[in-house]
Amino acid sequence: MDPLKQYADEIGPTAIILIGLILVIIPEPASSAFGFGLMLFGAAYWIWEWNRP
Repeated sequence: MDPLKQYADEIGPTAIILIGLILVIIPEPASSAFGFGLMLFGAAYWIWEWNRP
C-alpha cells in the first residue's frame, strides 16, 4: 500500500487548519475572523474523519 494513501484523510483538514492559521496571523480583523472560522471547521472535519473507514 502506498504510504501516502493511508494519510489522505488527514491532508484536507490539516490544510484547512494551516490556511486558517495563516489568515489569523494576518493583522486584519476580517481575515482573522475568517481564519478562526476555518480553523474551527478544519478541527471539526478532522474529528469527523478520525476513525472513518
